[in-house]
Amino acid sequence: MRVMVTGGAGYIGSVVTEALCDRGDSVVVYDSLITGHRAAVDERAQFVQGDIRDPALRDVLRDAGIEAVVHMAAISLVGDSVAMPDRYFQNNVVGGLALLDAARMSGVKTIVFSSTAAVYGAPERQPIDEHSPTAPGNPYGATKLAIEHALVGYAAAFGLSSVRLRYFNAAGASLRFGEDHRPESHLIPRLLRVACGEEPEAVVFGTDWPTADGTAIRDYIHVLDLADAHLRALDASILTSGVSVCYNLGCGGSGYSVGQVLESVIRTTGVEIPVKALPRRAGDPAVLIASSEAIRGALGWIPKRQNLDRIVADAWEWKQRFPRGYAA
Repeated sequence: MRVMVTGGAGYIGSVVTEALCDRGDSVVVYDSLITGHRAAVDERAQFVQGDIRDPALRDVLRDAGIEAVVHMAAISLVGDSVAMPDRYFQNNVVGGLALLDAARMSGVKTIVFSSTAAVYGAPERQPIDEHSPTAPGNPYGATKLAIEHALVGYAAAFGLSSVRLRYFNAAGASLRFGEDHRPESHLIPRLLRVACGEEPEAVVFGTDWPTADGTAIRDYIHVLDLADAHLRALDASILTSGVSVCYNLGCGGSGYSVGQVLESVIRTTGVEIPVKALPRRAGDPAVLIASSEAIRGALGWIPKRQNLDRIVADAWEWKQRFPRGYAA
């Protein structure tokens, strides 16, 4: 299959590209490198630097004979989206619509869209399934939901099939590609930075949640399992026409608390992690975990690396192999 991965120089995009190349697909990575890294692009893929809002994208899609697009190009810091909603709507929504138009005019048959659990906001019922109400609590989640709505419309009107994958917390690494955000906002890589002496302490927001250890609970999914879900979604969607479906991507268990993640990092690294406890952040829910029964039933997807210690160990191995991340 000839596949374009927008945002393929980012964390999840790099691993998805690697998985596509491993199975023999022809891959074009299209990335602006504003937040991605050139060194994170698998050398087996063709790389094109560009913005998805650029009209030249249509030529790239047509010239490469792209059949399907994995759309992962977005900016995704929740706090920034609150402070700069204009930037998020311009990049994620205006850019996303430009991509959809370029794709349908270039003969692309299907889109696999990188969405987010942020479309749900803070639902009362856990675990969250695909029928839970969507009520984003920030502009980032709202931009992702806007493109989801567009995909539903484009499927009905233009026959552009799509699978919308709502991620919970991606973590871990492959041997070659891992997490190197700047700035880094995710819990596991920040804890590993403390273990390496790059940060003085770990910050925990809230130790008085109504959970067993008083810290918030989240659903973590290994990035390699996430990549497998994308490949299955591509294979399923390319066989259909005019259909848009959505699936949650999580481990489907009881989730892990911040305290449990901290303990796993200490076990894995052998380093004690100083902790600074701060008050809860406004809008943070106590628990966010996914039901992934829909994608398990429809596509046979079963996460194989959902053990927290495995997730942390793979992230730690990558950190040790690439202590400066993708820095030259």
